[in-house]
Amino acid sequence: MSRRYDSRTTIFSPEGRLYQVEYAMEAIGNAGSAIGILSKDGVVLVGEKKVTSKLLQTSTSTEKMYKIDDHVACAVAGIMSDANILINTARVQAQRYTYAYQEPMPVEQLVQSLCDTKQGYTQFGGLRPFGVSFLFAGWDKNYGFQLYMSDPSGNYGGWKAAAIGANNQAAQSILKQDYKEDITREEAVQLALKVLSKTMDSTSLTSEKLELAEVFLTPPGKVKYQVCSPDALSKLLVKFGVTQPPAETS
Repeated sequence: MSRRYDSRTTIFSPEGRLYQVEYAMEAIGNAGSAIGILSKDGVVLVGEKKVTSKLLQTSTSTEKMYKIDDHVACAVAGIMSDANILINTARVQAQRYTYAYQEPMPVEQLVQSLCDTKQGYTQFGGLRPFGVSFLFAGWDKNYGFQLYMSDPSGNYGGWKAAAIGANNQAAQSILKQDYKEDITREEAVQLALKVLSKTMDSTSLTSEKLELAEVFLTPPGKVKYQVCSPDALSKLLVKFGVTQPPAETS
């Protein structure tokens, strides 16, 4: 039945569905997963790097985490080339706002403007939706720390804990059980790593397969975006009992 209605994004099926947009969401289900958790003193983002071949040169920069402005960062799941276009758009919008109003752009306003762009690609003929989902983590003076999730349809929502990418249903159900209201940033990191260890397809978690980033306030009250180094990440994995410490070589 769907075949007559899935060739264009602009045609509704008799059941009221837009198949091309649904297919774009399916594409994200095959991507490396990403998890975001909101805590009382920051936001934690953890992403799974899909290592497709051991011959690949490992990237020195982050693959899943991107800084949009000093106070906003995002984690990505889906087609990376699509994500790069949207991230550049978001960065330009954030800088234009700062230039015009001399203050950082509110997080939700930035997310909404980016989702407006995504929505446009579902409403006009000859275009395909962006095959990418985002988790946005940020802080502003209006609402403090915030976590938003957006999908290819242009929908977005505020979340306390969210998962995108492969096995996101399983991850969401674990988060629903284990998330507590007044969670600290360290507990949020522990929870995110625990969820990934249970839902990832690979048998063991290592720092090469993961990326961890945090948005938090420094003591002077300045927003800081920090990416965890591989060494620090390895220590965290051992500390929280997610992986075994490396055996001592004699």
